[in-house]
Amino acid sequence: MTHSVIHTRAMSIRMAEPVVRRPNVPLTAQDEADLELLRTSAAHREALAALSSSDSPIEARLSEALLLHLVLAAGFAQIRRLVEEDGYRQLAEDYAAEAADRRAMARRRAPSWAQEP
Repeated sequence: MTHSVIHTRAMSIRMAEPVVRRPNVPLTAQDEADLELLRTSAAHREALAALSSSDSPIEARLSEALLLHLVLAAGFAQIRRLVEEDGYRQLAEDYAAEAADRRAMARRRAPSWAQEP
């Protein structure tokens, strides 16, 4: 069974894809405090919108499920960014090593004019 979040005037954020399941999430006291901060602080909601790639501002009167989904989306987006950064770093290191090998090989090769009569 799939669910979709209905978009209303009071809610500027909605899920872009159908929901496929709704798991229970254990929350610590710190988690509860952080969620309350997201509800009460415009600066924290702006940061969450940026991290979760939300194209709309996040309102304070957001359902708990949608707020938790945005936090999860922000976490996944950050994980993807870190993986991409690591991949680009590895590509740059590989390219630099290959370039050094190419330069060393070119130095060992006799110049084309050396064998001219």
